[in-house]
Amino acid sequence: MKRNFGKSMFATGLILSLLVGCSSGGGTTPAPETGGSSAPAGEQPATETPAAEPVTIKFHTHGTEAQYNWEATLAAFEEAYPNIKVELVTLSEKGDTNEATQKLDLAAASGEQLDVLMFSDPASYAQRVGLGMVAPINAFIEEEGFKVSEEYKVDTLMQGQYYALPGKFNPWYVMLNKDHLDAAGLEVPTDWTWDQFAEYAKTLTTGEGATKRYGTYFHGPQNGGWMEFLRLSLANKAEDTDFLKADGSSNLDDPMFKRTLELRLKMEREDGSSTPYADMLSQKLHYRTQFFNQSASMVLIGSWMNSELGGTEQNPLNFNVAIAPYPRNSDTDAIGYTPVTTDFMAVAEKSQHKKEAYQFIRWYTTEGLAKYGRNIPSWSKVSDADLEKIVDSILSGTQKPENVDKASLINVLANSKSGKIIPPVTYQAEVYKALNEQYELLILGSQDLDTTLANMKTAVQEIIDNNK
Repeated sequence: MKRNFGKSMFATGLILSLLVGCSSGGGTTPAPETGGSSAPAGEQPATETPAAEPVTIKFHTHGTEAQYNWEATLAAFEEAYPNIKVELVTLSEKGDTNEATQKLDLAAASGEQLDVLMFSDPASYAQRVGLGMVAPINAFIEEEGFKVSEEYKVDTLMQGQYYALPGKFNPWYVMLNKDHLDAAGLEVPTDWTWDQFAEYAKTLTTGEGATKRYGTYFHGPQNGGWMEFLRLSLANKAEDTDFLKADGSSNLDDPMFKRTLELRLKMEREDGSSTPYADMLSQKLHYRTQFFNQSASMVLIGSWMNSELGGTEQNPLNFNVAIAPYPRNSDTDAIGYTPVTTDFMAVAEKSQHKKEAYQFIRWYTTEGLAKYGRNIPSWSKVSDADLEKIVDSILSGTQKPENVDKASLINVLANSKSGKIIPPVTYQAEVYKALNEQYELLILGSQDLDTTLANMKTAVQEIIDNNK
């Protein structure tokens, strides 16, 4: 799994200290060359501008060939930019992001050439920005004259600077058992609220005991991870979408945090429409099996599931699947905001070829990913035809692509967007653990909502104060 910001995401103190020692001290990125002649107007330069010297840049990534189609992608880039050769460094043959991050840290500490860096989550990205390992790219962006927030669906702004461009676009959505919806007379939602989501779950719940089918299944939180399931309503906004704000203060006073707790409590304890949290823990349930075994009719999850929607050898598909967007908090809220995972494509601060490295990440996050990649790009200018082509390519790798409502999937992917990224703090795991412990007391019936909320606020504030 490629998300879960609370899991072992930081390198050892020794490696981090080495990284700090190896960083260049946060020097600014040189402005990109503008080219052209300095001869007076109307005169020809005495000599022609020499052709750019060929350079080789090294690209360190966690992504495997099977996941990213690097061979064709890099060949296309080198054809478009014949003066730049890209040397691929695959940091994990399994695509393991933890292993890749550790090896990247070691490469930096040993003085290995670094040019293009690929991070899989905001925590890894933010920490290495703080260590001075990543170069700001504002000068290159300004030279091109575009706005990242308009050009891409994920805004990577951090501390007033841009250090990366977003690669793939994995918004969260709701997987639906369309057969169950048809039997209940329910339409596939194209726009709905959390209240409507709860009503759907209640309608779709049938049976009792061991054979009971639940309307929905929430996979978390658990063991300090999968914390997206404790910020359902928080995530449906443009800003302040996490438990802490960008300035490091607590965001638990936001009414949308309390609303998430109320929603989870109502659906499980009152409506009985959500798989019990106790069952999830004791039976070690997983969202894939709950959905594909038809034990739950709806599952909220990230769109990394695109490559599995039509069924796989491990989880065959024996029904029809549709996709609904992440629910809104109210009918008046903006449409499309949802948790999003992406790859952060960055230029190394130590790179001697920053301009060429930037040219690569800019090309890759636009034309490269749109035409040659195996993931949906974050680029806002992906054409409808390219999006459909990518979706067809992804679904073709599943057992029954014809069982997937492709129109509903494309609609959600085309209209989803991310709120502003909030850089994780170094003590993020402590915050997650404290919230998870209090939530379990609530959902397992040992504590009421008001006490839970008060205890959460106190615990998180203590963690913040202890880490100032």
